[in-house]
Amino acid sequence: MTKKWAGLAICCLATLLLSVDLTVLHLALPRLVADLGASSTQLLWIGDIYGFALAGLLITMGNVGDRIGRKRLLLIGAVAFAAASAVTAYAPNPELLIVARALLGVAGATIMPSTLSIIRNVFTDPAERTTAIGVWSGMSAAGFALGPVIGGLLLDHFWWGSVFLINLPIMALIVVVGVRVLPESRNPEPGRLDLISVALSFAGIVAVVYAVKEAADKGLAHVDVQVTGVLGVAGLLVFVWRQTKLAEPLIDVRLFRRRAFSASIGTNLLAIFTMMAMSLFFAWYFQLVLGWSPLQAGLAGLPGGLSGAIGGVVAAPLVNRIGRNGVVALGLLLNAVAFFYYSTIGLEVSYPVMACAMVVGGMGIGLAFTVNNDNVLATAPRERAGAAAAVSETSFELGGALGIAILGTVLNSTYAGRLEVPAGVPGEAARESIAGALATAESLPAAQAGQLVLAAREAFVQAVNVTALATSAMLVVVAALALVGLRGVPKVIPEEDLVRAH
Repeated sequence: MTKKWAGLAICCLATLLLSVDLTVLHLALPRLVADLGASSTQLLWIGDIYGFALAGLLITMGNVGDRIGRKRLLLIGAVAFAAASAVTAYAPNPELLIVARALLGVAGATIMPSTLSIIRNVFTDPAERTTAIGVWSGMSAAGFALGPVIGGLLLDHFWWGSVFLINLPIMALIVVVGVRVLPESRNPEPGRLDLISVALSFAGIVAVVYAVKEAADKGLAHVDVQVTGVLGVAGLLVFVWRQTKLAEPLIDVRLFRRRAFSASIGTNLLAIFTMMAMSLFFAWYFQLVLGWSPLQAGLAGLPGGLSGAIGGVVAAPLVNRIGRNGVVALGLLLNAVAFFYYSTIGLEVSYPVMACAMVVGGMGIGLAFTVNNDNVLATAPRERAGAAAAVSETSFELGGALGIAILGTVLNSTYAGRLEVPAGVPGEAARESIAGALATAESLPAAQAGQLVLAAREAFVQAVNVTALATSAMLVVVAALALVGLRGVPKVIPEEDLVRAH
């Protein structure tokens, strides 16, 4: 193996671990309800605060990497990620766990932009570059599948914090090998880092996310929801305005005027949006509806993620046959077909059929991810491609977090509305989540407990059906938009159209 491909392996390992951390906690969420007493809102925060912190800082950390060196930033981030993982593993309550997960996101934000920048710098041949990006995208998809499996293996034998301790030896390997095989690269003329833009982007994203979550929990009528939402949107609008005035903006927002750029970013965001949400839903469905163990639930979701990795590898040759817009549209349509099937599942399911649907959907995700990542680089001029890549990575992480927040909220709201609590049974905890209903049932007489468990499972399955059907329809629309928006992007993207990493 040449040093170039060894460097790709290290970048993919780092990306794989970050993807694992987005999903590894899903199987542990039911245990957090019992062990830490987390509410449904806290569970959503625990699940997606990592992704929001990561997304909020990717642009900033990408700029920092340009200044101090991308290899150096990746190695610093790996050490910080390991330290934050240890803190997360031993969090004694939901509040501290949320804070620790946010710190993990901050550390992860130093790693993700460095990996793609290093790959861009090393692979200058167009064919090799597309293949390398496909492998990198495939590892991201594989991480989503491996997260629940790793979590299931550990949860079958250890406490929930063990899912984070596994990060320590892997990050140690990345540091030790990365020092030897990764090349250093930096921008010799990066310009000034605008701290006001950093603050505006981060504060705006956090405020908007807070407003969305609180609106789902309290309703739009609450003053704090309205004020926070308005301030968040205002902050982001000021951020966008400021970028148009700076000589060295964090994001060149004019790129969004390009139809192909916007289509690639949007479809990437929506693809991971759906993938992350269904990963969470399946973790609950397999455990709390079908009664499977965490390990069984993790293994059950494996076909989808692994097929996503395969989709990333086969995307490059498929582009030569049907074009870039055709591959992205095909990927989204395959995912829509899978979601349509998910809208039909019930209290019992044929797993072989469901596994086939996961393979179809996962393959579609892999196709869309790979081509869109390459498209973002193609539709930006050389002097703006670095910022364009950072936006792509941000949409990836933000899409995952938004998927849990928004589709998770839809699921919870539908579940609460469909649940018919048996007479004489306290309904507050049962309506919080299906895990809360099952926990309530443990303290009830056998007859009432059986009625509540059946009602909760039926309501949850109905909620999954409604959410999956809406998502399927959305994906069909997005596929049509991608087919039009990406029309004209060349099948072979020459190297001169890429940013030349310094």
